[in-house]
Amino acid sequence: MKVKLQNICSVAVIVFATVVVCTVTTFAQLEPRQVMSGEKVKALGLINTRDADSFLMTSVDGAVRYHVRLTDETSVKSNTKGVFRGGTNYGSTYLLRGLRVEVEGTGNDKGELVAKSVRFNETDLRTAQSLESRMDPVEQQVASNSGRITATEENAKRMSGQIEETTAIAGEALNSAARANTRINGLDEFDPIKTIVVPFATGSASLGPKGRTIIDEAATWVKTQNTNGWMVSVIGYADSSGKSAANRTLSEKRANAVIGYLVSKHNLPLHRLIQPFGAGVDKPAASNDTAEGRAQNRRVEINLLVNKGVAG
Repeated sequence: MKVKLQNICSVAVIVFATVVVCTVTTFAQLEPRQVMSGEKVKALGLINTRDADSFLMTSVDGAVRYHVRLTDETSVKSNTKGVFRGGTNYGSTYLLRGLRVEVEGTGNDKGELVAKSVRFNETDLRTAQSLESRMDPVEQQVASNSGRITATEENAKRMSGQIEETTAIAGEALNSAARANTRINGLDEFDPIKTIVVPFATGSASLGPKGRTIIDEAATWVKTQNTNGWMVSVIGYADSSGKSAANRTLSEKRANAVIGYLVSKHNLPLHRLIQPFGAGVDKPAASNDTAEGRAQNRRVEINLLVNKGVAG
């Protein structure tokens, strides 16, 4: 009975993902509303696309689209006591495609809606997270189905003497779909730029002088680069000494220590930070059978990434 229920849930999520993919393609033709500078707006809708500092959102009735700008002051919270009330603080990286959100903010001189707060339901978040993991195969299936339908229509219209007109229409439709898919997919994909490894002492989550020096030198290098579309992933690790649960907690504390230093010393914008993670003893950099190997495994990796959609 449990297997059948899991299968039903999987099918339901795939069907929902298919609907969202088709909806995003339709909304891609809707131009964002130009919000007047200083105008206060409160809107409820679905996130269509994301990049490092903003997202496109379409109202639930499909009538209005907004270009929502995120800042360090944007409050991102869930709601647990009814529709868009109360809740838990989240990072902006939880704002995923397909998530239903309520945005409250003010227009800027570019016609964007600068978000003061973004609220969402945690049930919707879980659905969006499940959707995100299944979106790529569903999009591929939708594209495959669209190709088969287009081929069938072309064959039918050839028989009625409309070959040239059909070819032009189909070519434009495919180009539009390709451009839309490139924008949508690219905004959720990242290319690695550089990984900075910060060492830690045995059983410690305190950032030592050597670790601070490594981060300071990396920050100096970053200032010489074009950081448009950059995001930062911070993952903590531990060696195999001790129990697994304790090592995972220790690795999370190490990641948080590095994040704290990046924010307090180098003013890292929080909206550029991908959800931090403590991996414990997973993915060791070296063998845990030697002291040298265990020293390499007691680390935090700062991964610099660039958004493929923004970078083109």
